[in-house]
Formats: sequence, C-alpha cells, structure tokens
Amino acid sequence: MSDATPQDAPQSTFKRVMLKISGEALMGDQGFGLHPPTVERIAREVQTVHEMGVEICMVIGGGNIFRGLQGSAQGMERTTADYMGMLATVMNALAMQSALEGLGIHTRVISAITMNEVAEPYIRRRAVRHLEKKRVCIFAAGTGNPYFTTDTAATLRANEMSCEAIFKGTKVDGVYDKDPNKFADAKRYDTVSYDDVLQKRLGVMDASAIALARDNNLPIIVFSLDEPGGFRGILAGEGTYTRVQG
Repeated sequence: MSDATPQDAPQSTFKRVMLKISGEALMGDQGFGLHPPTVERIAREVQTVHEMGVEICMVIGGGNIFRGLQGSAQGMERTTADYMGMLATVMNALAMQSALEGLGIHTRVISAITMNEVAEPYIRRRAVRHLEKKRVCIFAAGTGNPYFTTDTAATLRANEMSCEAIFKGTKVDGVYDKDPNKFADAKRYDTVSYDDVLQKRLGVMDASAIALARDNNLPIIVFSLDEPGGFRGILAGEGTYTRVQG
C-alpha cells in the first residue's frame, strides 16, 4: 500500500468509524450470492478511507445468502434460521477480507460464533488493538445471539470499539420521508432525531439498533454506497447524507 500524501488524503473529521452494509450490497445486479466485482468496488471505497488514516470497523449483513426472518416465515424454527443467517455473514466477511487484502490492507474477521479455522473469536481488547494497528476489523456472526439483527450488532460493536459514528451504506443518499424510488415528492432529511426515526418508522435500522445508538449518543450517518467516493467524501466533510442524532 502506497503512502498517502496530504494532497490525495484530506483530513477526516473522524478517527474511528463503523461501516454497516447489507449483504444485498455485495450481490450487484444478481438476485443472490456474491458478485466479486461489486465486493472489490466496495473494498476500494474502504481503501480510500483507510488511506486517510481512519480506523475502520465493518459489519456486513447476510441477506444475499440467507435471511433468518424469511427462513422463519417459511416454517423453519426461528433460532435455527437466525444462526444460519449468522453463518451467511461470516461468508460475506471472508469475501470482503479477501478483497481488502488483495488491495494490501491488513484485515481481521472477528466472529461472535467460535470458528477458529476461519476467524478470530471476539475479544474486545484484541479487536481494539487491531484497530490501533490500522487493521480493518470485520465483525461477523452478528451478536452471536438469535433474534438480533446485524444492525443491532453493528451498533453494539461500534459502542464497544468507541467508534465516533456508524456509517450506514444504502442504495439512496440519506433518509427520506417516503421511498424516493416510488415517490417523486419524497423529501430527504439533512438531520433527523432518533425518536423521529422510531416514531415515523423511517427504516434506517431496526428499533433496537436505533434505541442503542440513542442511549449512547452515537450518530448514524446514512449515505449512498453506490456513489463513487461517497464514503471518503463524507469523512472529508463533503457529500450528501442524513445524520441521525439526538
């Protein structure tokens, strides 16, 4: 990895952040699974932020492979379905690790479910040390418990790692009062409160994740993952996004 210069690496307003993306973000135009060029594109977005000196945590959903709630709705026992969803997140984390290390970025997959052959177990102090050494930490297998989403896992790990914000990468450039893909008059919020997100059911993250962020005063920044350079731009103080805060 080449050394970043002041010219090509503007100073970030954040030192340590959590990037939360859905599993669906990794499947590109496919209807299922992983699309390696898309995984590599997202890895390059992470690389540009890493080169700014920002310490990066990641949580990736598993919906491109298996979603526990859908399995449960089809008659599968909910706890089993959720554990299968956790395993799907490990697969996505390994794919992202491979893409990042292909770019020369040291990366650790840290799993809430013990699987020593492919990932480290979650030990908070060890994870913090990895971040201090500028390694990207991908937290996999959710919280390790059924009935909790990867949104909640991202908020939990962000708090444990003392992240300054959660960056939620989505298909749109912020939080809208209604679906901008369906309604031309949808309005984007520049900022919105945690309570408004909950009361208006704005769909940023699930309710337990929003409540956990609110209780710890952890801002959530919602931006478009499809916008090239968007992640880096926001960290440099530019770009379009919505900030969820108190």
